[in-house]
Amino acid sequence: MFFDQKSHQKTSTYSMKNSENSVFVWPLCTRIIHWIIALSFFFAFVTSFFYTFYTWHICFGFIFGVVLLFRIIWGFIGPYYARFKTFQLSFKALKHYFVEKVQNRWRKIYAGHNAASSWFTILVLSLGSFIVLTGLLLQGTQEANGLFGFLNQDFFQSSFTFAFLHRFVSYFLFACVMVHVIGVLIEQFYHKTDMVFAMITGYKKAEGQDTQVSLVLKFFAYGIIIVCVGIILHVKSNGETFLTHTHFERHNFQSENSAYARCSNCHKPYPPFMLPKDSWVKIMQGLDNHFGEKITEHNISKAEQQSIQDYLVAHSAESSSHKLAFKTLHSLGELRPLSMSKVPYWREVHHKIDKKVFDSLHVKSAANCFACHQNFEWGILDATHIHLPQ
Repeated sequence: MFFDQKSHQKTSTYSMKNSENSVFVWPLCTRIIHWIIALSFFFAFVTSFFYTFYTWHICFGFIFGVVLLFRIIWGFIGPYYARFKTFQLSFKALKHYFVEKVQNRWRKIYAGHNAASSWFTILVLSLGSFIVLTGLLLQGTQEANGLFGFLNQDFFQSSFTFAFLHRFVSYFLFACVMVHVIGVLIEQFYHKTDMVFAMITGYKKAEGQDTQVSLVLKFFAYGIIIVCVGIILHVKSNGETFLTHTHFERHNFQSENSAYARCSNCHKPYPPFMLPKDSWVKIMQGLDNHFGEKITEHNISKAEQQSIQDYLVAHSAESSSHKLAFKTLHSLGELRPLSMSKVPYWREVHHKIDKKVFDSLHVKSAANCFACHQNFEWGILDATHIHLPQ
């Protein structure tokens, strides 16, 4: 399955003739993988801006990681032109490439990776791998789901660092991709090299020998392609997958504190980690005007009130590793509001939602978190369980 420039024709399972003034460089499997890398990064980038597409963001990001790993392995065992040993990675070669590009519009192009595309490929593989790793770590520490969900309990405070690194490098790579696209378009329309079609037809206007791919390598490449398609179908047909499985347990707050269960006579019990302890104390000490209602000892005894307060304080945001708790505390500063809708973080993540949604018959008010967050009463606030009413 391993071959070099001199022997690859002998080990090939088939032969392909050169077109006039062109060489067959990129076999079909390589072209498909190339577009999977490009599209998976693009869709992961776009879906990151929409909270309701969280599952698809994770899906495309995971696929991006799978094909990057494949491409790294492919760089050592793949066809001749795909191997790292053929890359032009010296700064002298890079300088010569750009000088010649400016001075000679009709220059000959290299059959494999030129200096610029060599560096760009290494850039995508290195930065892309870093993005995938920080994304998985961010998902695990912040959302407590995915492959690293077990890290949430001990490392959730590191989520801010992972979030910054993940976003910064993603934006940087996206900018690099835009530069790459511009470069390809210059090659296509100014230098007339038909570079846009190289990753469609597999042929480049260059001199060299046609690439050949062994049957074993074909099985490997197409196997990865099937895996990528399988991941998409799996996510599409399942509400929760191995990519987003939460490590948080469902809590029955009413059974954990029988007095707190009395609150459910009027409303569903809210997860205690929604607010800091001082907010819960203010709420429990202001039952004479509990959001427009007067709670007396006839409704809940003093002993029960104290029990509820102790329970809420013990399980408040300060004692939780939930993303909501952590970001709520971070956004509040010295503020200690009586409702979640007054929390800056809550307003930040809900400001794009049409106010008509909150006024709809299904929701009725911003306080009805249960309308859009499935399993909210059990303390499960995963993005995968958010369903806005139509």
